[in-house]
This record gives sequence, C-alpha cells and structure tokens, in this order.
Amino acid sequence: MSELVIAENIHSRLVSNEGFLQLSLPTNQGVFRLKPPIFCIDGSKVSPVELLSVGDARPIFGHVRERVATFGFGDSLPHLLLDVVIRTVYDSPVYRFCYRLRSDKPVALTKPGDDETLTYFTADFSELSEYQIHAKEVRFSEFNTLFHSFMLTETPLAEKDFLAGRSVVGPLFVFSEDQGNCAGLVAYEHGSQSNDPFLTYDLHPGTMTSTLRAVKGNYWHGQAITPDTPYESLWMQVAVVGGDENKLASLYREWVLCHQTANVESRKPYIFYNTWNYQERVFHTNKKPYLSEMNEERMLAEIDAAHEMGIEVFVIDTGWYEKTGDWRVSTKRFPNGLRPINARLREYGMKLGLWFNPIVAATSSEMFRNFADCEMTRNGKPDAPHAVWETEPSHSLSLVSRYWEAFADELIRCHAELGVTYFKWDAIGQYGGDGANLYHGTDANSTQERHDCYGFLLGRYMTKVVDKLCAACPDAIVDFDITEGARAVGLQFLAAGKYFLINNGPYNHDFNMPVPADGNVNLFFYPGPARTWICRAPLGYDKWIPSVLFLTHYLPDDSYPAGWGGKNSVEAENQWLAIASLVLGQNGIWGDLCAVTEAGRERFRTALGWYKQVRDDVTLASPVRSGSVGGSPEVHEKIHRATGKGVVSLFAASAGTHTYVTESVVSHSVRHNHGITVSRLPDGRAVINAVFAANEHAKVLFFGAE
Repeated sequence: MSELVIAENIHSRLVSNEGFLQLSLPTNQGVFRLKPPIFCIDGSKVSPVELLSVGDARPIFGHVRERVATFGFGDSLPHLLLDVVIRTVYDSPVYRFCYRLRSDKPVALTKPGDDETLTYFTADFSELSEYQIHAKEVRFSEFNTLFHSFMLTETPLAEKDFLAGRSVVGPLFVFSEDQGNCAGLVAYEHGSQSNDPFLTYDLHPGTMTSTLRAVKGNYWHGQAITPDTPYESLWMQVAVVGGDENKLASLYREWVLCHQTANVESRKPYIFYNTWNYQERVFHTNKKPYLSEMNEERMLAEIDAAHEMGIEVFVIDTGWYEKTGDWRVSTKRFPNGLRPINARLREYGMKLGLWFNPIVAATSSEMFRNFADCEMTRNGKPDAPHAVWETEPSHSLSLVSRYWEAFADELIRCHAELGVTYFKWDAIGQYGGDGANLYHGTDANSTQERHDCYGFLLGRYMTKVVDKLCAACPDAIVDFDITEGARAVGLQFLAAGKYFLINNGPYNHDFNMPVPADGNVNLFFYPGPARTWICRAPLGYDKWIPSVLFLTHYLPDDSYPAGWGGKNSVEAENQWLAIASLVLGQNGIWGDLCAVTEAGRERFRTALGWYKQVRDDVTLASPVRSGSVGGSPEVHEKIHRATGKGVVSLFAASAGTHTYVTESVVSHSVRHNHGITVSRLPDGRAVINAVFAANEHAKVLFFGAE
C-alpha cells in the first residue's frame, strides 16, 4: 500500500506503511518501524493488515491534537476494526497512542491455554541508522530497599541480551546511535513493578527489535467486544529525535511536564507542608495518640507558621475526618468544621490539602451501605473491617467497580464544600480484589485471573477518578503516596496526577537492626544530613521525569531537643540542608513548624522568596549532577538554558573548599547563603567557590533572583 502521513512535527513524522506505523526524521536518514499488534479473538490470532482511514486532527488540551487512524483486518474479518488514537504536539517528538478494538458483531478476547497472547507492537530500530544502535532499559518502578524508595534505574542492553532472548520490564525502552545523530524510545503507561511485570519487552536474537507483550492481567478470557463495548488498551508512547540520548531525555521530560496531561495544576512547583511528621512526633516522642493534636487550635498555629515561612499548600494528613467513605469533617476534633481554617488560608493566599484513603469505607458509612457489593474479596471472601488511624473500622472497596465514580463524586463534593484543592491518596496497594462481576472478570474466570486483572486495571481507574475530579475542579491536584513497595508506580498515574515519594525512608528492619526500646523504627525521622541523603537519592528520576512530580518532605528544624544526637541547641545548618535540597524540585516541608524559631522562619521565607523567582526555570531545567549522594562535593545544577535562571546546590559531608563550574551560562543576578564567592568565565558560565566550615553541609545559589 502507499505511504500515508498520520502526523508530522518539527522533529519527525509518523506514517502508515506496509500495514502499520513508522517514524522518520526530517533528514530521512532512516526509519523506525512499529509492527502491528496481535490479538487473540475467539481462539485465533489476528492482526490488522490495511489502513482504511485517517480522521482530522482535533484539539484535546493545550497544544495537544488527536487524530484516529482506522485499520482493517482483511476480507475474512470485515466486522473487526482497530482504531489507533494518536496524540501529538507540533514541537514535541513524543507521540502518545492507544488502541480501540471494535467489532460490528459480538466477539471475545481469549487466552488459549490460559496464556495471554496480546502483543502491543514490535519495535524495529535496525533501519534507523547505518551506524551501530545501542539499547537501554529504563526501569521506573524498582523499589530500592537501601533507600526504602522507588528509584529510576538505567540498564544498558548488550548484544548478549538480545542473543539470550531476554525480557525486560521498562517501561521505557531507549535506543541511540553511537555517533549521537539519533535516539528514540518506546514506552507504555502502566504501574508494573520491576519484579512483578504485567508487560515486558521481549528482545529478539540477531536483530535490533523488541516486542511489547502482555504478561498477565491485560484482559480476561472471554472479555466481550461488542458494538457498544470496544476493547481499549493502555496508552503507549514513541519518539525519535535527531541527536543523542541526553537531547531525547530533555525533550521527553518537557513533554511529561507540559503535554502528557490536561491536569496542569499537578505540574506547578508549589511549596507543600504536611502535618504527618508532627503527628509522628506526637506519637513517638510525646507518647500520645496520633490524632491527639489534630484540632483547630493546632492547625491554625501551624498555618500561621507556614505562612511566615513561605509555604503555599497546607495539607492536613489523616484524622481530619469523622469516618472514611463519607469524608465528613470530625466534629469532635473540629467543632467549627474547617471554616476557620479555610478563612485563615484564604487570608494568606494558601491552599488546603486533605488526606484520603480511596479504597476504604467505614462500617456505618453511607458509602459502604450503598456500595457493599463493591467490597474487595480475597479468595472470594472479604477481609475483616480494620481501624484506619484511630478512627472507626472500615471495609475495603474496589476502585475497579462502579464505586470509582461515587468516590470521584465524593472528592468533587469535598472540593465544593470543604475548599480542598490538594488530595493526598494513601494506602493503595497494587493488588487487592479478586471478586467476580465487578470490572475485572466474571464467574467464568478464576480468582487468580480476576486478581491479576484487578492489579492491571487499578491504575486506569485511579486515573479515571482523577480525570473526573479535575474536569469538574481544574485547580485540583491528586498526589498518590508511593512511600512503600508493592504500589502501582509507573507512567500511567503521571498522566493524571503526581507522586508522594518518600515518608521517612528505611526502617530499622530494612537494615537488619533490632527495634529500639522506644518502638520507633524510623531511621530517618530526625533532622541532619542523613535524611537529606535518603531524600535526594531518587532525584535520578529527574533526567526523564521532572522532580516536581515526586513530592518529598524535608525537615525545617533549627532547634534540637536534648536526645537528638546529644544536641540541645539552635542552629541554621539543618535548614540550609532542607532548603538546598527541596528547591531541586521536590518542594516539600514537614515537621514541628510551631517550634521553628522566628529567625528560622524568616530564613525560610527569604530563601523560598528567592526560589519562587526562579522555580519555573528550575522545573523546566534538565538536571546536571556531579558527585555521589552523600559525597564531598555533591553538586546539583538546575539552570534553564534559555534563561540562565535556576539553582545550584552543593553538599559536603566534611569541612573544606570546593569549586564548581556551571554547565550553563547563568544570569548575572544571584542570591545565596554564606561561604560562597562567584566569578564568571568569558562565556558566561559561573565559577563557584564554596567554603564549608565544620558542621556546614549545604550551599545554595539562586541565579536570576533579585
């Protein structure tokens, strides 16, 4: 068949040729082919063979446009059609696409021998260049126990890996030419764990090709396709650029930030505060219940302190509610509701955030009464009700059911009645339900198959909730807590919201240490350099995914009670550690704000005032890193090359003088803390000399701040 252009931009063009899709650069130096998907329909493997039509482009949001290319399966299957829904941005190399398989008569997806046979595509990049092509797996959802955090891992794939026919998880599969003339990627939007995949890339021996294949849960045996119920796949991504891998990563990072989702509030670099760390201190240090100081008086005092420090989003963690499911304000803890709190926040121009667990509803709640049929089961039986943070026992409900819309409606009500715009979601495991006749299987499927399909579909229904909320409330942000392993971490949720990355990092038992006498197993619960090492370690994500999407909280303490490292003093250094770390994009603060001294609050307000002048530049800037986390020096450069504005943070574990020369040309105006001198090279780059005295660990410069 003849070539037909599907979409074109300044970086590449996507066309249909020989039955499916291929990408080429404007120089036409080579092509990158995507071979068509393979489905198993009523026991037979089928694949599209011809392009039938391409619809007109229509605007979706911002600069994103969508068009649909429809493929047929040949004369023997005239009733079956495949829509390839393609989203593009003219000045971005990333194409985002999904499949919609539809039929004019009822058919079913099947699994001969219980094996999933769905193949999403085969990527062939052997013809992209005459020079050697190198491949790399970029794992997004690897839980690293050393840091007790999800981390990004890049693993080069050698010829031996293809010869062995290995399978890798991704979700990013990156390839680049060794001359630096072209690079590209394919990716899928899901939340597979690296050690428990739902999809894999199969490497083919003797070729530079890879097939994205379903492993488990992608559909259930007998899943119906009718004129009214098409099969809709997850979203996938493909990109090719003229340039090296670093250029590809920078452009992909920009696409994630600016074009992946219409929910733009999630991409903005607000400064967040969360009450949880203080609640932990109440429990572990003061030996009182977590919710004992969850009341109006304490919250108003914290809001005053937060305002003085420059915080913009004030998040009340667990305990503000009477019971889960109905999500009404606790009249015991807040007799006046949240009205006084909202009034104070409005006075200061701050936003309200609240904690939610989306998959629980209290026994006496109206939500549970109305959706008891959506209760999660394990081996066909529901779990016993369990207490949720010192509140009424709750049942677990499945989001992969009709309940998802009711929960979304409840969040919309909370936005309207309580004024909440930031929604922190917690305690959502990758798995949870194996019930029949919800949205992840029927009585005809085994409990294991339904269990797997729930795990596969969970992320989709989480994003559906967020998208419905944000469509009704465009100023809403949803943040999914991934501070523990076995959660649905991947590119999928980032198409709707953002992540809450680290709580306190590792526990004693992670390092095979005994539980201390006071029972507090948190190792990085306290101020000082060690916590910041843990929190900065996952900044490796920032090469591909903006750090603003991984909220992480730093401690603002400038006073240390006796017993914390033998200290009983007031000093600024922990605050500079927190400031120099959080301005790299993670943007979170928590702790005992009311105990921060007046001078400490002013220090934060001043430094965050400098940061706010350049934070949009920091958010857009690709990272430059030198040295290892915890080393001397450890340097992070976040300068936007187009403006010369941004930050440079230097850390050291011991006293000494360190020199750093910026990669980028920088703005002439600069603000910084003590012990720093700045000179300029003729080309406009900065030479930074930083003197670290004893017990000093952080220096930070704000280029472009006045």
